[in-house]
Amino acid sequence: MLLAKRKKKKNMPKYNRPQPPVFERVEDERLHRKQRLAAAFRLFGKFGFSEGTAGHITARDPEFTDHFWVNPFGMYFGHIRVSDLILVNTEGDVVKGDAAVNRAAFTIHSQLHEARPDIVAAAHAHSVYGKAWSSLGRLLDPLTQDSCSFYEDHALFDDYTGVVLDTSEGKRLAEHLGNKKAIILKNHGILTVGHTVDEAAWWYITLERSCQAQLLAEAAGRPHIIKHETARLAQTQVGSHASGWFSFQPLYERIVREEPDLLD
Repeated sequence: MLLAKRKKKKNMPKYNRPQPPVFERVEDERLHRKQRLAAAFRLFGKFGFSEGTAGHITARDPEFTDHFWVNPFGMYFGHIRVSDLILVNTEGDVVKGDAAVNRAAFTIHSQLHEARPDIVAAAHAHSVYGKAWSSLGRLLDPLTQDSCSFYEDHALFDDYTGVVLDTSEGKRLAEHLGNKKAIILKNHGILTVGHTVDEAAWWYITLERSCQAQLLAEAAGRPHIIKHETARLAQTQVGSHASGWFSFQPLYERIVREEPDLLD
């Protein structure tokens, strides 16, 4: 019996998971990032993450790496197209596009991108379950395989002082994030980062749902926490940069098929 099991495991087919594309021309890479960014906004809108004028996702420009692309202030996530995105420099000036930038978006994201040269994108919105969980001032527990993506890989910023409009506050937020992929902003919401736009957007989506799952579980009873060793293992299996990128691909294909105008 043991021999049969070993033989079966040995003959398991190998699967080469797709990887993020590599570009020879910076123009192609810029367009790719902007297309992913517009798709992320459409998905956020579809999933109900839009809350008035709040929320922003940014993508570092591949050529001018201290600049980032972001949503125009006041535009509904579900209407954003590639051509609507604006490019912002280190001073907060809009250097490409004809719309204003959300001041809080600049204050937060400029400091994140400066502190973390490894990241390409960052996502923050005022989604319901992220806001609800943030009010508890706690890190998430490893209750499910999905939440293990964030095990020992998310932080807590527990000093809410109002809308983030000063760069010193953005810098403190970046310091609390450290080298992790996500942060819970107490009494505010959640924020995620990634080595690709796809990854940052996926981490946000699954973090929001993990907040929802824990809120539901604790409302129903006393959930069982995954053991430390198992949670650590699961984190390496579902919480890698490659996993985050790959998990976003079906959602990208879905939204482009449903709303192809986002690519305009």
